[in-house]
Parts: sequence; structure tokens; C-alpha cells
Amino acid sequence: MNEDVLKEVRVGEHEVLSFLKPDTLWGALIYLILFVLMALIVSRVFRAAVNASMTRAGHVDRTTISFLQQFGSVLIWLLFLSLYAHLIPMLRSIGTAVLAGAGVVSVVIGLAAQSTLGNLVAGISIAIYRPFRLGETLQVTAPTGTDIGVVEIISLGYTTLRAPDGHRIVLPNAIAASQVTINLNTSYAPWPITITIHLSRDADIEAARRLALGVASEIAGEQMVVGCFLTKVDAATITLELRFKAADAASRDTLRSKMLAALPNSFADAKIGSSGAELPAFS
Repeated sequence: MNEDVLKEVRVGEHEVLSFLKPDTLWGALIYLILFVLMALIVSRVFRAAVNASMTRAGHVDRTTISFLQQFGSVLIWLLFLSLYAHLIPMLRSIGTAVLAGAGVVSVVIGLAAQSTLGNLVAGISIAIYRPFRLGETLQVTAPTGTDIGVVEIISLGYTTLRAPDGHRIVLPNAIAASQVTINLNTSYAPWPITITIHLSRDADIEAARRLALGVASEIAGEQMVVGCFLTKVDAATITLELRFKAADAASRDTLRSKMLAALPNSFADAKIGSSGAELPAFS
């Protein structure tokens, strides 16, 4: 009886182990899942470790941290894919067969992907020399002419800028590193600050506009006020947008806070926009 049980256990163990053999389809799939999971875990740990170590060391340059995280993640994935290919006999035999023509293939791939490789090398150059960083405002030459945008992303291949009107400027790193770029830094603040004003439906729109523009002119300066515009009318409320500019990027939040503190008091004193228990709202 015990011998029969041991035989069944051995048979079951043999069947389980047969699924883990890398030379079978199921074994290759299981190892693929395991390697992908390990690559994901190691990549996330690496990104967290880079961010923690460089921040702890006082290095808070987001450009370098972001680039190192991306570059390290790519290397980790390439390493795990290489180990997986070496583990699977079928892939290993294919790799051995192709090895003879690897030189020719590498030359062909290099010629076909020279622009991509150029962007990668340029991205490394941007990360090392740091002609610009994340959050800085650049003036660049685009196909439509001179354009201005804030650096949002510096990836392995491309640099992405956000323009004042919201559109994105995507530059290959090779172009971003080679063209003449004017770095306006963080002192340039072309984006208007917007405060939304919600009033009751029966409010005097023109009186509300004049009052909002007066408060903005007093706090920000008349030359910095863009305007106050009616943007929405529904059954119960109307919506105005007050837009004004700051002298520089550093004063944007402070100026917005002052405006949000002054507007409710001014509207309450003038008794504009309130209907019964409903009071004007500002955001």
C-alpha cells in the first residue's frame, strides 16, 4: 500500500516537473511569466532606489533621476530577456544559428536605426550636460516657426514641451541637443492665471465683470489683466472666468491666493451674484 502511494506521488511529482521543463511549451510559458514578473519587480525596486538614493544625497535634479530610471529599466528588461532566451533551448538554438550572421544584421539594424540611436545618444548627452531641465521654459524652432513651451518629459528618445495654449511640442533628442535653444528658465510665465466665478442666474453680469476686473487690476496691475469672460450659462447659475498674468512663475501661486481672498469680500460688499441663501463661488 505504501509502495503504491509512493509511486503515485512520484508520478504526480514527475508530471508537475514536466511542466517546468524549459524545452516544453508549457514550461516556456511558465518561465516567461516568471521572468516578466521578476523584471517588473526589479525595475520598480530600481526606480524607487534611484529616486531615494539621489534625493537622500541632496541630488534633486528631476531630469537626471528620470533619465537614469528609464535607462536602468531598459537595461533590466534587456538582461531578463537575454537570460530567458538563454534558458529556453529553442531560443538558444535559434540564437546560435543566427550568431553567424549577427555582424551583418547588426550593421543593417544600425543603418536602419541610426536616427533612433542618435536620439538615444543625444538623450544621454542631455542628461549629462543638462542644457535644460524638467520644468524649465524653452524657446525652440518648430516646423511652424518659433515656439515656446515648458519641458514636461525627457525620455530616451524624445523631449516633450507643453506650449501656453496647451499643445505639445515633441522634439527628437538629436534635434533638441543640436539646435539653438533659448532657455527662458522658470522666470518666464506666459500662462494666464484663471479664476472661475459662479454666480446666481439673475446676477448682473456686467457689474460682476467690472468688479472682478477692478479687483484684478488693483492686485495684479492693470497691464497684467487679460479679461473677464462669460463661459457658461445654465438654468441656475452663470460662470465667469477671470484671467490675469503674473510677473514671473514664482509669484503665480501667491497672486492667485491674494485674488481668491479679495474677490469674495468685494462681491459680498457690492451684493453681486447672491440670490437668497446662494452665495458666489470662486475657484
